[in-house]
Amino acid sequence: MLTDAAFAGMVEVATGFATGARKIIEGYGLPWSVSQLGARVEYRFASPAPRSGGESAAHADAELEDYLHAYLANRGVLLTPFHNMALACPQTTHDDVARHHDIFTAALGELAG
Repeated sequence: MLTDAAFAGMVEVATGFATGARKIIEGYGLPWSVSQLGARVEYRFASPAPRSGGESAAHADAELEDYLHAYLANRGVLLTPFHNMALACPQTTHDDVARHHDIFTAALGELAG
């Protein structure tokens, strides 16, 4: 897994995840942010993105986070259980990212509904 080729593929998929999540969030006009570090991507309920743990905690919304996690998990998409982070691995595909985006869009649509 820790090869240049595997890491490049993971970052490519994660970049697609980050780009798509930003577009979805912007499409709903939400004051959220998306951060990417290599193959790790997360969305937070703050804009601009929190720069410290304290800032992140100040913008936490446990009910909203639980809603998104349950909504996604009930449809086959898992994020890390303690915040909204996705980690791309060598087996993560662009189809996996598209599945997240479709379900994430539906979740936000129901919230906005």
